[in-house]
Amino acid sequence: MNKRSSPAMIALIAVLIALVTVFTLLVRVPTPAKGYVNLSDVAITFASLIFGPWAGLVAGGVGTGLADMLGGFAPFAPLSLVAHGLEGLLIGLLSRGRRAVGWLVVSWLAGAVAMVAAYLVGEGLFYTGWPPALAELPMNAFQALIGAAVGIPLVLAVRGAYPPIDRIGHRSTWTEE
Repeated sequence: MNKRSSPAMIALIAVLIALVTVFTLLVRVPTPAKGYVNLSDVAITFASLIFGPWAGLVAGGVGTGLADMLGGFAPFAPLSLVAHGLEGLLIGLLSRGRRAVGWLVVSWLAGAVAMVAAYLVGEGLFYTGWPPALAELPMNAFQALIGAAVGIPLVLAVRGAYPPIDRIGHRSTWTEE
């Protein structure tokens, strides 16, 4: 059996990458350690909860990495790719098949902790050193919190307005025979 990605899912992922990139670049609040807080986690949370782990992984990682490259933070692109890709993957994996708000929050929390930890370790070891990395920690946590505060209600609103949206992220729509 030869399976390949469906054209519709490839197009959806491209749109989600663009959405994450725009949300990352749209609002950039500088931080003391020369980084910035943005709205990327809103788009990553939404994409992961609605369209699943692979959409969250690719859109979150590639979208934020691309935004770093376009926005003058190219050295951080690999770290953003890993941190936000992992965030999207975990949110999507843990929420798969679950609609209860409690599971959405637990899924987001696991992804947020992974993203914050990845930035802490990555910045501490490879980029800025430990003092600036520790100074960024609350800002990264705040960014993730904004992702949940806006992203989860957005998911609930979209599901309420258009219930068939949940079928788009299912495995059968990712491939075609």
